[in-house]
Amino acid sequence: MEKLLLLGDEAIAQGAIDAGLSGIYAYPGTPSTEITEYVQKSKFAKERNIRSKWSANEKTAMEAGLGMSYTGKRAMVCMKHVGLNVAADAFINSSITGANGGLMVVAADDPSMHSSQNEQDSRFFGNFAMIPILEPTNQQEAYDMAYSGFELSEKYHTPVLLRITTRLAHSRAGVKRKTVRAQNEIKLPTNLTQFVLLPAIARKQYKVLLGNQKNFEEESEKSEFNKYYEGTDKSSGIIACGIAYNYLMENISNSNCKSPILKISQYPLPRNMVEKITKECETIIVLEDGYPLVEQALKGYLGNCLKVSGRLDGTIPRDGELNPNIVGKAIGMDGAQVKPAPGIISPRPPSLCAGCPHIDSFNAMNEVIAIYGKGKVFSDIGCYTLAALPPYQSINSCVDMGASITMAKGAADAGLKPAIAVIGDSTFTHSGITGLLDAVNDKSHITVFILDNGTTGMTGGQDSSATGRIEDICEGVGVEPEHIRVINPHRRFDKENVEIYKEELEYEGVSVIIPRRECIQTIGKHKKEQKSKEKV
Repeated sequence: MEKLLLLGDEAIAQGAIDAGLSGIYAYPGTPSTEITEYVQKSKFAKERNIRSKWSANEKTAMEAGLGMSYTGKRAMVCMKHVGLNVAADAFINSSITGANGGLMVVAADDPSMHSSQNEQDSRFFGNFAMIPILEPTNQQEAYDMAYSGFELSEKYHTPVLLRITTRLAHSRAGVKRKTVRAQNEIKLPTNLTQFVLLPAIARKQYKVLLGNQKNFEEESEKSEFNKYYEGTDKSSGIIACGIAYNYLMENISNSNCKSPILKISQYPLPRNMVEKITKECETIIVLEDGYPLVEQALKGYLGNCLKVSGRLDGTIPRDGELNPNIVGKAIGMDGAQVKPAPGIISPRPPSLCAGCPHIDSFNAMNEVIAIYGKGKVFSDIGCYTLAALPPYQSINSCVDMGASITMAKGAADAGLKPAIAVIGDSTFTHSGITGLLDAVNDKSHITVFILDNGTTGMTGGQDSSATGRIEDICEGVGVEPEHIRVINPHRRFDKENVEIYKEELEYEGVSVIIPRRECIQTIGKHKKEQKSKEKV
């Protein structure tokens, strides 16, 4: 088959397409976004009618993917690590329902928090759900795991978690494709109560999951992705997980590493391999990009009878992503693989784009905030979060998707006046609607700004589920129509916009202001698309 130069994300998408994918469900979130975008842009995927539109949030994506699996077809669900928190209810319960058609859940973790609120490690979610976990070392393995993961899922009727990290997601390498497989035909579950989690049924399904644990471990033992490399120097052994193995190879590729090495890319842990390296070696160093999952497991296995080092004892830094330098230092090798940036390069903090409509929204907001005093604006996750930085310094919170409205509600319940929420149009439909409903039910004194730029701007301009629907949604939830105000956030309308802000902040109830102007980035994108159509 042909060989392609692909990002790790793209390799996963291509692997799923070639494996007979029928649908991909996702909400955009860096570093996972390019998986779905690749499918959306694929001519082959269009020809095969592979479903690839964005979902309203990760929970709806997970549930829809589970629904496609119910029909016997193969589905993939993609999200970043914090998105797995949103999908957790459906994700954890899917391990009890099991799968019918192959079901792959891809979680893209972000060590060092390049574009995230935390560094959480999705392998812990996989362990919690007690399902198989795949963690590729490189782009070829990312492709191979996406391809073969569906087979593993269908063999045991279980969801499979594929966990990657930022560096693998956003770096390129050559990938060799496998034979393209046809999509599954619709075939409903043999047991039509399998997905009905009434307690009596769930207890039986849970026993099936527990019974499969030995099978999952055996699959890890014989997996092509887990390998044991013998060594002559038994004083120290190395366990390298996922991309950490790649970093290890960068350090020892030109050296003769005498230590035994255990490469782990499929979980649960291959117990026999782990026992072999721990019995042979006096000390073990664990290399894993993320939390010390394997290191903790080893200490649980071994107690205090063997020295295990890694993130817990400081041999590897407790926070941040791995790189070849850190790995080289940990295994006692000199010769840095990654050179620091030259001193003439200075970091540039992120900022709102020139011409961004949010700039005028926050400038007007700051005029009004000056009347009431700072510390009263609760924000959300999106481009507009940058208003926390100079020169605006307009917002006072950013916790998780949708938290702006509910935090403003809680502050209003405590007596804070005014209590202001700022949320983007896409984030509003992702997680903001239910918070607005709570506020309406309680008649909370809050003003909600839904910044409508017509896209999911933070992740590259994907379609927003809210486009053309925001006013109807707010009215349907119960906001009084006269307190749903749509404005043009442009400086030439600053005076009248400020007056609208003041009016709604004084209203003793729930009011919604919708500053609506297209994202400056998508304006250029749409112009290019229009020119291309005109040429055709």
